[in-house]
Amino acid sequence: MPAKKPAELQAGETAPDAALVDQDGKKFQLSDYRGQRLVLYFYPKDDTSGCTTQACDFTAKLPDFTKLKAAVVGVSPDDSASHTKFIAKHQLKVRLASDPTQKVLEQYGVWQEKSMYGRTYMGVVRSTFLVGPDGKLEGAWYKVKADGHADFLLEQLRA
Repeated sequence: MPAKKPAELQAGETAPDAALVDQDGKKFQLSDYRGQRLVLYFYPKDDTSGCTTQACDFTAKLPDFTKLKAAVVGVSPDDSASHTKFIAKHQLKVRLASDPTQKVLEQYGVWQEKSMYGRTYMGVVRSTFLVGPDGKLEGAWYKVKADGHADFLLEQLRA
């Protein structure tokens, strides 16, 4: 029997709060970003082609996000050491958080059953959430394309 698809979050819902650890091993809460907007993006794996494209786009446009008073945080199941290497290799400027237990990934409904070449496995569905200053979701996008997604989010922030 296939795994039940997790419920997807919707705009207007309160964003789940969670404790995470970033690339420097620093613990933080998502609620630490209250009072500003937060672009929270979930991606499958450090240093893969799509994830690199996405992280580099967010890094290149980080000054635009900052002008719009929005922070950017990427989350994957990779550990802090992997994030540190990924950041160094591509000169990334975004904060990357680790969720090796998939607890936060499950809370956001992005840890889902996937299949490739006839093999079924659990993995991250590339997704992004725009969290408002009040902690409510202003937008939730599942199964996004890596290329051009940073520009899409900037448009959402300007709207």
